Amino acid sequence: MKKYVILFLVALTPSLACAGAVPTELGVYGDWTAYTYKEGKNTICYMASTPKKDEGNYKKRGDIYAVVTHRPADKSFNVVNFVAGYDYKKGSNVVVKIGTTSFHNLFTNGDNAWAPDISTDKKLVDAMKRGERMIVEGTSSRGTKTKDTYSLSGFSGAYRAITAKCK
Repeated sequence: MKKYVILFLVALTPSLACAGAVPTELGVYGDWTAYTYKEGKNTICYMASTPKKDEGNYKKRGDIYAVVTHRPADKSFNVVNFVAGYDYKKGSNVVVKIGTTSFHNLFTNGDNAWAPDISTDKKLVDAMKRGERMIVEGTSSRGTKTKDTYSLSGFSGAYRAITAKCK
């Protein structure tokens, strides 16, 4: 997973690719890995995981990730992002289920899904800390429904690591 998450970040963050910055692993915590890198003088920290199970009637799908990012210089913390490995259906929402809690309002753009606001990001992170597994359901641009199941084992440890590094 490590190599793919690093490659994912470099591809996702053009400024990182241009700067030639390489993320440093802070540690592996269960099914989550924590990283940090420099963007100019600013430190960015993130944690990522891949699903334990991905379901859907598709023939080809790219890399799939869940990511939480802290950017202290921007006063941005707990930003949750899901990468589907395909482009989402335009205007579609993604549903995230953690235990008995569901989040129905994540918006999509290309192959990414984001929470609509800081409050939802915080609620998502809080639920991820308490949960055992997380299910992410989306619809591709071709109408294919997918269901990705993530383990939340190690989430809290990885979260503590990125929070300690990016206060």
